Amino acid sequence: MKKVIVICPHPEDIVPGQRLKYEQYFDYFRANGIEITVSSFMTRRFQDIVYKKGHYLEKTFWTLFGYGKRIFDLFRLPFYDGVYIFLWVTPFGLPVFEFFYTLVNRRIVYDIDDLVFLAPASKSNAFIAPLKGKTKMSYLMTKAKHVITCTPFLDNYARRFTSHTTDISSTINTETYLPVNAYSNESPLVIGWSGSHSTSKYLKLLEAPLRKLKAKYNFSILVIGDASFQFNNLASEAIAWNRESEIKDLQKIDIGLYPLPDEEWVLGKSGLKALQYMALGIPTVATAVGANFRVIEDGVSGFLVKTEDEWYTAIEKLIIDNDLRKRMGSKSREHVEKNYSIHANRDTYLSILKHAIA
Repeated sequence: MKKVIVICPHPEDIVPGQRLKYEQYFDYFRANGIEITVSSFMTRRFQDIVYKKGHYLEKTFWTLFGYGKRIFDLFRLPFYDGVYIFLWVTPFGLPVFEFFYTLVNRRIVYDIDDLVFLAPASKSNAFIAPLKGKTKMSYLMTKAKHVITCTPFLDNYARRFTSHTTDISSTINTETYLPVNAYSNESPLVIGWSGSHSTSKYLKLLEAPLRKLKAKYNFSILVIGDASFQFNNLASEAIAWNRESEIKDLQKIDIGLYPLPDEEWVLGKSGLKALQYMALGIPTVATAVGANFRVIEDGVSGFLVKTEDEWYTAIEKLIIDNDLRKRMGSKSREHVEKNYSIHANRDTYLSILKHAIA
């Protein structure tokens, strides 16, 4: 068995950027002779409070604890056949830890998800935004044996620093993501969104068209991932993300929404929310920007829109026409199975890892 240590920000099996990217391939790596050890900067307790307001003393303690883990990892790094780094080694300052990590073990695969160095800071921790190490990503791209990206734009960016890149989108386990939708109009539909506290604000871009639709049609709005979310003048149900019920919660949705702002950092997003809906056979309406153009074939597996009028028209078509929802849902599922499933991408991941540690 070859041994690989995974250096990542978050604990295993929690955040979508890790769960629906490299983590779901661990069993396949192990079955093919690669032993995986995960070392996250955050503990589960730190993960629970990091995006909440306050807790500053405890956040400081867990940050120092994370740096202590990274010092410990530095001394055991030479005993591994390879290192898989996701996003960064440590979150703040210059790439000092990254320098030492790449010095003591050069067999590194670097995985970057989103244009994280451009993304807006969390409101709960906005004061630390200037401290974040935005040069760490480019440094790791320069030093890694291979860089894994998740969008064409991000892949082109990475090629400024290395020619050894592969664009692999976030992927879905189509053996657990199974369609159950009956595509019926016999009961009120559920129009849904899934995401995090930091991105739920983009759902408010749709308040006006949703309010107009609500005045004409009977449907409910389900928000998954931000239990505190509320529209100003529109009723909705908001529930917290739950790992155990995630798929069942998503399966309640009849029409999936994926609004995004037209900003540069969005060009690094892989279209993960849309892929989750689509794998479940849920027709999706998404902002026409970035990787959404390759994830969704407009008018076939979903709708790509920009203006409020386009959002209104696309959602209305899907509300009225259950046969259209069924056709688009079927095409969506087929597209994900062919291009964005674990089965379709696992050998690409494995070959990159094996080559890096050879």
